[in-house]
Amino acid sequence: MFAMSTAVLSTNHDFAIRTCEPVHSGKVRSVYWLTAEDSERLIKHRGYAVPDDSSLAVMIVSDRLSAFDCIWRGEDQLLGVPGKGAVLNAVSQHWFKAFAEAGLARSHILEAPHPLLWVVQRARPVRIEAIARQYITGSLWRDYVSGQRSFGGFTLPDNLRENQRLPDLLVTPSSKGILQGLAGIPETDDVNLSRGDLDRHWEALGFQCSGDLGRYEQLLRQGFDVISSQLGQIDQLFVDTKFEFGYAENNKGETELIYMDEVGTPDSSRIWDGAAYVKKRVVENSKEGFRQDLLRWVPDRDLLLNKNRMKERLAFAANAELPRKFLMDVSTTYRGIAEVIIGRPVGIPEQPREQINDLLSAELGLI
Repeated sequence: MFAMSTAVLSTNHDFAIRTCEPVHSGKVRSVYWLTAEDSERLIKHRGYAVPDDSSLAVMIVSDRLSAFDCIWRGEDQLLGVPGKGAVLNAVSQHWFKAFAEAGLARSHILEAPHPLLWVVQRARPVRIEAIARQYITGSLWRDYVSGQRSFGGFTLPDNLRENQRLPDLLVTPSSKGILQGLAGIPETDDVNLSRGDLDRHWEALGFQCSGDLGRYEQLLRQGFDVISSQLGQIDQLFVDTKFEFGYAENNKGETELIYMDEVGTPDSSRIWDGAAYVKKRVVENSKEGFRQDLLRWVPDRDLLLNKNRMKERLAFAANAELPRKFLMDVSTTYRGIAEVIIGRPVGIPEQPREQINDLLSAELGLI
């Protein structure tokens, strides 16, 4: 059993890195776009296999915990999940390496010189987030019970049971950000898209040509299969996950469709214990366990499930202090499944901020 650390990196947007653009800080990661001079220097000195004029960024992952589009904290000023960021980075790198070894596509990651830090190549993101589902559970099951049968242009049969394996992998793309002026697509974030929507608006969605729609779906399905197969070897079920893609140039100057963000992590995917599933029980090895704890803890479940109450939900989360056990259970789950996936314990930094500052200054020369 691994030793439990309580160190967390909760703030990651304030490192003194030289940048050429404002820092972009999301729910979990912060992205620092490097100057052209620093990008060129790192490409040369670190030997990155990208064109000399590529734009690079430092991406720092925090230990913040996001669920239902909110950030949550625990009692006693526990502002994140110990080990979470390191797990996300380590598991993603494991799968990206497996994709490359299987001949699929590379990722935007050029180097991971610290457990919480990536050096990445700038990519032009495709403006869709693709969810791949092998089992009917969660929001898919709730929509199915309400009577919906068509998802992403595919029709599910009647009489399915909750948590049942689907006949085929179901891919349900959604918009990433607000898409404006596209016929048939509402101007709100996270809108479900059909294959017809993709065919009509491929250019506005960031694809270089209509033929890349097939390439995107191929990489998505092949990536899912690689992860599902490897998880099956350790008696784990790959239930669902999200994929993101973008375009970047390789060291030959050719533009490629590549994998981006994170993939196959317990934060972005559902992973079930195979032995328990055979006995008709669902044992979560992912963030879904925390979501269920949260749904049981809040006074009103609808607050977390109803998108129309987002303003109220954000206000609630900003003031809520969850039981410390909730966050520590996430840490135990994430670190446990990560160790099984990558075959070794994930290194968890005890002084993450100090270590990252030392690396940025002494090794990368970016401060």
